[in-house]
Amino acid sequence: MKRFIEGENRFQSTLFPESLDDYIADDNPVRVIDAFVDGLDLKQLGFERAEPSATGRPAYEPAVMLKIYVYGYLNRLTTTRVLEQETHRNVDLIWLTGRLMPDHKTIGEFRRKNRKAIRRVCAEFVGICRELKLFEQVIIAIDGSKFKAVNSRDKNFTRKSIKRRMKRLQEHIDRYLTILDEADKRAPEEHKYTAEELADKIASMKQQMGRLQLIEEQVQAHPDKQVSLTDPDARSMAKAGGGSTVGYNVQTAVDSENHLIVAHEVTNATTDRSQLAAMAAKAKAALDEETSEEAPEEAEAQEELTVVADAGYYKGEQIVECYEAGIKALVPKPETSSSKAKGRYSKADFRYDAEHNEYVCPAGQRLTYRFDSVEHNQRLWVYMTYQCSSCPQQAKCTTSKARRIKRWEKERVLEAAAAELKKQPAAMRLRKKIVEHPYGTIKHCMGATHFVMKRLPNVQAEMSLHVLAYNLRRVINIVGVPKLIAELQAA
Repeated sequence: MKRFIEGENRFQSTLFPESLDDYIADDNPVRVIDAFVDGLDLKQLGFERAEPSATGRPAYEPAVMLKIYVYGYLNRLTTTRVLEQETHRNVDLIWLTGRLMPDHKTIGEFRRKNRKAIRRVCAEFVGICRELKLFEQVIIAIDGSKFKAVNSRDKNFTRKSIKRRMKRLQEHIDRYLTILDEADKRAPEEHKYTAEELADKIASMKQQMGRLQLIEEQVQAHPDKQVSLTDPDARSMAKAGGGSTVGYNVQTAVDSENHLIVAHEVTNATTDRSQLAAMAAKAKAALDEETSEEAPEEAEAQEELTVVADAGYYKGEQIVECYEAGIKALVPKPETSSSKAKGRYSKADFRYDAEHNEYVCPAGQRLTYRFDSVEHNQRLWVYMTYQCSSCPQQAKCTTSKARRIKRWEKERVLEAAAAELKKQPAAMRLRKKIVEHPYGTIKHCMGATHFVMKRLPNVQAEMSLHVLAYNLRRVINIVGVPKLIAELQAA
């Protein structure tokens, strides 16, 4: 007799079948998904068919379909065909759905038709995190990351890339024309291509050139000056480490204590410069809901929200908008002056004297206010001095007889923000520790792949599922399954 642990006979009938619930442990995360979705008001969140029709063929309950998606994204199962397969063989999903097995088209249509509702579900879980007091800190790190879209680089066209492709194609056409002209001068056995083959190649390339010319017209007419054929909303974006990718710019606001994503957004903006104020406002709205039910004196005692972002977010208007909304923004100012590169003084080397409304240059000369100007819808104050000709440091300052400095009317806010950043030198190191963790985790779960959906509204819903899965996994690790289920059922 073999001394191995033996399984049951597949063909042995049992009188009393085991309960399906016995296969699901008490600390299985699938129980959290079940409790979370069952506690949602799907009709209020905007899900289609939240109330069944009195006539017609019965539909799957939205709660069941949502459970499938939350489970799928929590376990790296994001495509509809894979989810369909898992409903047939995965015990967790069989328990979660009650042995329901919708086909992949039904699963896909649910995600497509309930995009906005899915995003609200993600916000609902942020509310649960507030109730669990997981957002005790008032420091939020904001950052953006580029995620691949369902659009290859060959199917994306910019003004620069299309000119490069047309130039390369024209070089091939000229080369084949030269070969065709020289074909008659060579013996037949020396021909690499026949005249007919060369003519066919040239005709094919001219057709490609015609298609490129049509696409070039579309690029010139497009507001962003680029066209993506597979996913029209995807954009070619530069990556931080060099190179570029065709995809979307995903913005997140992450709390400093538990690294939970407080707010997120998917855009096709190629840079982060105009994203700070909007993301800070989203984070503040998410956190303010926690203090809205408190007594007024307790709410006043709360510290103001502080957001930290890297130099890619620096834009004067965005920082001013944050401070006007009661949000402290810590963003380092990048050095963009060409004077520094040429070895001359930049505006940062001049000290502003607020009492006398003057600038003091490194040599001690004073630049006095002269006149106002308007540039890019901004009111600027212009300060000048004509003492440069006799100054021994003129070569380090300016090549003209007078030095001019422009000051934005709201620049005092930027100066206050810069002074606040100097008081917190560790803020930038803290930002990296906070915000890089969620992106690394989400991209690891996605694998070396891209979004599975096309168009911006669909991608936004898909990213909400990724964020919901990330937050859910983090809270399970922090709180534990039993306590989280108890909180969900008590809510």
